[in-house]
Amino acid sequence: MTAVRPYGAGTGRTLRGEAVRAGARAGFVARGVLYLLVGTLAVRIGLTGRGEQADRGGAVAEVAAAPFGAVLLWSLGIGLAGMALWRLSEAVFGAAGPKGHKAHKRLLSAGRAAFYAGSAFFVLAFATGGRGSGAGSTDRQSRDVTRQLLELPGGRWWVGAVAAGVLGAGVWTAARAVLRKYRDHLTWGRLTPYQRHLMDVTGVAGGIGRGLVFAALGVSGVRAALAFDPGEAKGMDDAIRSFAHTPAGPWLLVAVAAGLVLFGLFSFGQAKWRDV
Repeated sequence: MTAVRPYGAGTGRTLRGEAVRAGARAGFVARGVLYLLVGTLAVRIGLTGRGEQADRGGAVAEVAAAPFGAVLLWSLGIGLAGMALWRLSEAVFGAAGPKGHKAHKRLLSAGRAAFYAGSAFFVLAFATGGRGSGAGSTDRQSRDVTRQLLELPGGRWWVGAVAAGVLGAGVWTAARAVLRKYRDHLTWGRLTPYQRHLMDVTGVAGGIGRGLVFAALGVSGVRAALAFDPGEAKGMDDAIRSFAHTPAGPWLLVAVAAGLVLFGLFSFGQAKWRDV
């Protein structure tokens, strides 16, 4: 005998699915805004040497100072919360695609859900005036967390393991961008040639820029572990600035910063064409 499904049950699941997908798209827009602002701040630093803060805190402060800043902050926070909800749904039910139900995919989605939930909390706390709740320089936060880890038994190994993971994530992010793996998650067949070119330019350059920043964060963590010195750990702001101290000078910093701007634009494209 065929089971009778309660009236409206399928509709309810469909509406919940649509809500999660809408949250994902809002999250991509919010992420795009943050990367666009961080990249713009970093470009200014590279070109002028000004002491702005090229990280999440600096980006949020820029939004807060804009007209209707409070409304924009709430929109960003809600968008990031939507992204966290979507990633959580992937962890529980599996992601879109043939391998979306694999255990490692679910675990990765769970980690991303936690990251975006923390980002949403930070932005919403800033919006409500709680600017001491996680606000401020990511450089200071990174040093504080590193110091706490180093104080644990085997702390040097904990810091080294986390740093190696971040470094690996940076290399993985850049490599996937070069290999254009992002195409697997886009409705690629429906895009026009112009749209495909746009996503390739922003996806490759943006992914490389983002990967280089993660790699720089990981390298600083490895140095902190080897030297047993939390002062060696960098947040995003210091990691971006470190590119100016290479033989290429400030121009490498500007190139990486431009990559972050392009990743912001790529995120806007994902909001429209990502398969969620």
